[in-house]
Amino acid sequence: MRTHLARLVAVLAAVAALLAAPGTAAAEVSAPRQAAADWNPPANLVQPLNEVWNHVESTYPNLYGFRNYGWDQLVANRGSVNYCVRWESDAPVSAALRDRVHTGLKKQFGKWMAAMVDNGTGHNAWPYSTVPVNIVGWAVKNRSTLQWTDNSVDIYAGNLDGGGAPQCAPDCGRFFHQDGNYSKCPGGAARHYDQSLWLTKGFQGGAGGDWGQRVGQEYFTGALNQENIHIYLHEVGHTFGLDDFYDWTPTGQCCFLMKAGSAAQITEFDKWMLRDFWRHLKSRYGL
Repeated sequence: MRTHLARLVAVLAAVAALLAAPGTAAAEVSAPRQAAADWNPPANLVQPLNEVWNHVESTYPNLYGFRNYGWDQLVANRGSVNYCVRWESDAPVSAALRDRVHTGLKKQFGKWMAAMVDNGTGHNAWPYSTVPVNIVGWAVKNRSTLQWTDNSVDIYAGNLDGGGAPQCAPDCGRFFHQDGNYSKCPGGAARHYDQSLWLTKGFQGGAGGDWGQRVGQEYFTGALNQENIHIYLHEVGHTFGLDDFYDWTPTGQCCFLMKAGSAAQITEFDKWMLRDFWRHLKSRYGL
């Protein structure tokens, strides 16, 4: 149901020169020490959370060296995220549907961000009480698919990837420019995109990683009135580094969003797994 974190590690190997800043001290990519006082999960979740983190540390050797998690993107943007919509479909998009997609995206992404906030305050030094979600571009094969004439978003027509799917300009994508250099992006850094919402006609299941999330076009647009677009939510979890649970289950946990098919919303256990990932990475941001 996803692009596994191991695939992120493989991508990292291909762009290692972009991910490692010159002169980076070895201590920056080793497991950071954590203050016990900052960590207060419910008592019944302590053991399964420890099991999850031990599994992650033992499975992904470049866990601390990887520099394009959703966390890295938000911090680089000082608390916001920019999206490109890759509309891999011939279904027409009205201005009203465009705006509904944006509204739905903000609501769903915001559910994960709300998990990092307690009573208006960021959990464990999380610095953002809210995270604006911007759509800066739409990519299509044919301009006629988009049935609006205003310039509220950048439009990329006929810019296709190696598999023939429409994409926003690579010059504007963080995946391609993890050093933050968007000098060749037509709109400059303000119009760059961190992630893609890739909506593919007929696509089953989902995929997710540092590049964004891919789900079915019909599925996503058909679920815009639902409280939880659960496949998309699952894939966003991967963007922030959360793992899949295909072959094991943490002690005492049966049903949670990141265990595909067992829950249709972010559960308490998902929330604390997200917080635990932040706990182990926050020192890279001086927090």
